[in-house]
Amino acid sequence: MHSTLIIYSSTDGHTETICKRISNSLDNKNETKITSLDDALKLDLSIFNKIIIGASIRYGKHSKKLYKFIKLNKDVLDQKNSIFFSVNVVARKLEKNTPETNPYIKKFLKISNWRPKKIGVFAGRVDYPNYSFFDKYVIKLIMFLTNGPTDTSQSYEFTDWSKVDQFAKELV
Repeated sequence: MHSTLIIYSSTDGHTETICKRISNSLDNKNETKITSLDDALKLDLSIFNKIIIGASIRYGKHSKKLYKFIKLNKDVLDQKNSIFFSVNVVARKLEKNTPETNPYIKKFLKISNWRPKKIGVFAGRVDYPNYSFFDKYVIKLIMFLTNGPTDTSQSYEFTDWSKVDQFAKELV
């Protein structure tokens, strides 16, 4: 039996990378299962002691599948040691990098009506070279409007890995 389930809802893979980093920091690595949100729909959540969900933002929203998953599993999540974190580029800004100040966390909690036992937020990554033409230029516009980087020939990682490590230590 796995004691910890880590679920990722990731658009470009960065949230999955953060989930793997958290998993590597846990004491019970051998008892931890990491899975995508799609695959988590097929699992019996009741067999896990701790459930961690990490979700990315794209165009100002968490995925609809995430909200559906929460709704379908809210009773089990409420009974477990459940943890949630959001990965978004807005969290690169000091005034928006805590669960209390991040607009996407506030919106998520309101829409999902779920109250995880612990909540985190991490700045994400802008990976222009790997985006589709459409995504590249929409995200460039968003970055321009929010004083972010706009050189589409580069990737920009804003994740504070020491913050991720500290979050993981607090989960033990």
